[in-house]
Amino acid sequence: MTQKSSVGAANGRVSGAAIGAIVSAIFATTCLLVFSPTAAETLGEVNTAFKLIGPDHKIVIEAYDDPKVTGVACYVSRAKTGGVSGALGLAEDKSEASIACRQVGPIAFKGPLPRQEVVFDERLSFLFKKLHIVRIVDPARNALVYLTYADRLIEGSPQNSVTAVPVPASTPIPLR
Repeated sequence: MTQKSSVGAANGRVSGAAIGAIVSAIFATTCLLVFSPTAAETLGEVNTAFKLIGPDHKIVIEAYDDPKVTGVACYVSRAKTGGVSGALGLAEDKSEASIACRQVGPIAFKGPLPRQEVVFDERLSFLFKKLHIVRIVDPARNALVYLTYADRLIEGSPQNSVTAVPVPASTPIPLR
């Protein structure tokens, strides 16, 4: 009597349990990406180049609320590629971005903060490039410093932008 493998590598078949696990993993990843609590809110955009087919090239302005610091919002402007490849999500957006973070309400901390932490990530190309926003705590000046940059799977970008939000002296920043 021969024994059947659940994966069936010899005959190239995959079991129903393996397919179920793959579908579950894809669904969970999609939910994390789509329903992320730190998703950007698009505030506006301006066209920079006309494209006959597909959307125009544009500059997009997005707002991000810091998930661990209430009362702080970051505003990022970045290029968004249009055309057919941009409409299909296959275009690679430029690495340049500008950031301005501001106190928009009373500052409160949801818990101790690490000295440095990636607080937002956004995909700029189908597979390879992401926009990052990193929060760095400056305890000597009681300030929150935010840095934005883009990276690639193979090569990062030196393009970056930095901003700082002073925290009132009466509100010390809790550190981990």
